[in-house]
Amino acid sequence: MSEVSPWIAVVDDDPAVLKALSRLLRSHGYKVHTYVSGQEFLASLPDGLPDCLIVDLQMPVMGGQELREHLIHNGYIIPTIMITAHHDAAMGQENLRFADLLLKPLQDSTLLAAIDRAIIAPRADS
Repeated sequence: MSEVSPWIAVVDDDPAVLKALSRLLRSHGYKVHTYVSGQEFLASLPDGLPDCLIVDLQMPVMGGQELREHLIHNGYIIPTIMITAHHDAAMGQENLRFADLLLKPLQDSTLLAAIDRAIIAPRADS
């Protein structure tokens, strides 16, 4: 019996980031779905939950923090990795409960290690 590859949802309003992360994650054996907004990701929830969510902290309309809070409020517990290009935005986010907060440009090894931690962590702890 073959092992099912974990699937990762990536939410970022930058198409170049989506393309790069999708390529990287697929090359490491993950199934990847990309979304250009939090709303697009939320619309996909009836199709199932990802094993890990990678989301940009700052996006128009619904940023990563708002998306995370919406998910938790509605009972969706998904291990989440926040990413941001804005160091200032990362400051003061320590009260958020998520797997990691990573600064762009992302280092492949750092991101892959964060995904491993997120997927291994029990969903109740995320």
